[in-house]
Amino acid sequence: MKIYIATHNRHKLREIGQILPGVELVADNPENVVENAPDFTGNALLKVRAIAARHRGEWCMADDSGLEVRALGGEPGVRSARYAGEPSDTAKNNALLLAKLAGVQDRRANFTCAIALVDPEGREHTVVGRCFGRIAGEPSGSEGFGYDPLFIPDGCDRSFAELAPETKNAISHRGRALAAAKAVVAAP
Repeated sequence: MKIYIATHNRHKLREIGQILPGVELVADNPENVVENAPDFTGNALLKVRAIAARHRGEWCMADDSGLEVRALGGEPGVRSARYAGEPSDTAKNNALLLAKLAGVQDRRANFTCAIALVDPEGREHTVVGRCFGRIAGEPSGSEGFGYDPLFIPDGCDRSFAELAPETKNAISHRGRALAAAKAVVAAP
């Protein structure tokens, strides 16, 4: 099976490939799409529609993911990749998050991943996965990407960036959303 993925993010593509082994993933950058929806699902739909127009009769998929910190009213949210401004800079995003949480005791957070699919008949499907946890006081680990060095999932004492990829993928927001997406693709 082949699925066109609306991304230019090689880290995300690798992670999707780890979670969906045996699926041929074809990256297609949804360039010129302005991600201005108020939520993750809306942004995923904007991206998948852009590539589905180029690949009619094929499965197409897009995701939009981000970190939501309770004490910050849900920030960085849909602006997660550009939290510290343009262009996207992971180190600056993480530094800004830690600065905003300085002295804050409630560090509960969750990662959210919304996936939008367009099936070969042109029907749209959406699924959402979440992983709850907390923000560490400092980054740790070298695996993953984005906020992974700061996010400690519930039930763990290590950050996403310290977990083996297969462990992270089994509990992550993207892993959960992709499991639901896989069920959509497999449905008759």
